[in-house]
Amino acid sequence: MTVEIAGLIDHTLLKADATKEQIEVLCEEAKEYKFASVCVNPTWVKYSSELLQGSTVKVCTVIGFPLGANTPEVKAFETANAIENGAQEVDMVINIGALKGQNDELVERDIRAVVEAAKGKALTKAIIETSLLTKEEKIRACQLAVKAGIDFVKTSTGFSTGGATVEDVALMRETVGPDIGVKASGGVRNTKDAQAVIAAGATRIGASAGVAIVNGLTAETDY
Repeated sequence: MTVEIAGLIDHTLLKADATKEQIEVLCEEAKEYKFASVCVNPTWVKYSSELLQGSTVKVCTVIGFPLGANTPEVKAFETANAIENGAQEVDMVINIGALKGQNDELVERDIRAVVEAAKGKALTKAIIETSLLTKEEKIRACQLAVKAGIDFVKTSTGFSTGGATVEDVALMRETVGPDIGVKASGGVRNTKDAQAVIAAGATRIGASAGVAIVNGLTAETDY
């Protein structure tokens, strides 16, 4: 078992049809393998928090997911509500349309709304959805996220046209520098994939394939 990698994994279940029983399995696996967190939809935050009480595993949730098209005010409320329910990390989707439309002020304000709602209470990650962006847009998204005070930048939701690539992770690491986290999500299905994105600069991995990754197997799905 690859113990070092286990501590970098956000064990993820974000499918719309996730059941209570599946959330229970997710949390048990996270405790067994000592993953960094479980990443669940907001509706499961409270229950996951209860299941993980007393363990080192954190509860991570998603904000404005998966499109990022909610208003900053809605994302701020969603963040505050998730933290109230026990979330210790929040992964927010940026306003992708605003970024592509050169409305940098809205992109930054949108990210900052979540950062401020979580300040002192939860770690924040900005999902930039790399598969929809040009190189210039990826760089600009990362720069705006850092300017807004984000803790991590994250490649993907896992629900768009593509996931993390080694090239994108390296570009994001180069852009944000050494002090901001980089999370690779989507497309990481085995130990080799995990090692590749870590070598490129990832400090966290979002995957539903966590158990396969740490056991040297390859999962059929990655998110």
